[in-house]
Amino acid sequence: MVDDIIQETRHEIHFESSQTMEAVDDETVHLVITSPPYPMIEMWDNTFSTQNQSILPALENGESNLAFELMHDELDKTWQEVSRVLVPGGIACINIGDATRTVGGTFELHPNHSRVTMSFLSLGFQALPCILWRKPTNAPTKFMGSGMLPPGAYVTLEHEYILIFRKGNRRLFNRGKAMRERRESAYFWEERNSWFSDTWKLRGELQFMHGGGTMESRARSGAFPFELAFRLVNMFSIHGERVLDPFLGTGTSMQASMASCRNSIGYEIDTQLEAVIDFKLEGAVDHFNDHVKKRVEKHEQVMRERATEGLSTKYTNDLLGVPVVTRQETLIAPRLLESITKVKRGEYRVKHVSFTRSNHEPSG
Repeated sequence: MVDDIIQETRHEIHFESSQTMEAVDDETVHLVITSPPYPMIEMWDNTFSTQNQSILPALENGESNLAFELMHDELDKTWQEVSRVLVPGGIACINIGDATRTVGGTFELHPNHSRVTMSFLSLGFQALPCILWRKPTNAPTKFMGSGMLPPGAYVTLEHEYILIFRKGNRRLFNRGKAMRERRESAYFWEERNSWFSDTWKLRGELQFMHGGGTMESRARSGAFPFELAFRLVNMFSIHGERVLDPFLGTGTSMQASMASCRNSIGYEIDTQLEAVIDFKLEGAVDHFNDHVKKRVEKHEQVMRERATEGLSTKYTNDLLGVPVVTRQETLIAPRLLESITKVKRGEYRVKHVSFTRSNHEPSG
């Protein structure tokens, strides 16, 4: 690209527990997006047990409620840190699923979303309307229990929650620069209508695990898709702000922050995932830019459809050269990526350029 660099963002990874985030100062994070280990999901038993040795004995003794509470006690330590580092009015988005499990011969539901909600309320957060993330599935057998015979069958869980909390009252943007940056970070009219629905149908992703010198894929419950993180970043933060993921995994929230011209910081205890994150960032500049360009192209298609239906549009975004429905969209200024550079272990720099007509050719 020949465009001038207009912004640089910084992205950090700390390979340590997020229960004490010493590298993050008080009230320096604007948005939290994360998917923690899910309590009472068997694949995370060892992770929780290394933090509290009373958990495995509780499971072995059939004390499911005790194990559930002990696991959440460990998550609570991170939520306390989230409360400390978020700015007043900052948003926390927690992707969590409930768990079904048989312990001591008894099958039951463990309501993780309710327990996390109570944790944030006890910290003084306000609960906002949440999103149900429905994952499309082609599984031919999805019912548990006694099949066609009442009353012993169980409803299948086919959704997870994106819980949304705010620390205190809404943030105010009443100064010139802040107001301008907020308007440049706006979303399109049709994106608002889709993104702020309480049900999202998005296919989950496989996380990549390193093994035997090659990248091997396996399903992980924490692997939310890029589109999910991208939406949340753009819904609840503005250009240049800081996004935190205290359970970074393979770095999806960091990648969405890069693609959206936000800074980010992540915590992850599995050091092997650094190679996975680096692998996913190979060729990511083109991938992220394509995602941003398709966002504008989708908007152009919606505007063409409105024109066909005889619906007038009286506003224009001059930077993008496209009609828009509301005056709040007239200053939308997406960023494209010039480069992603790994500065050192766990630290990346991204250079961003302005999205203009000169570096985007509309489709159709």
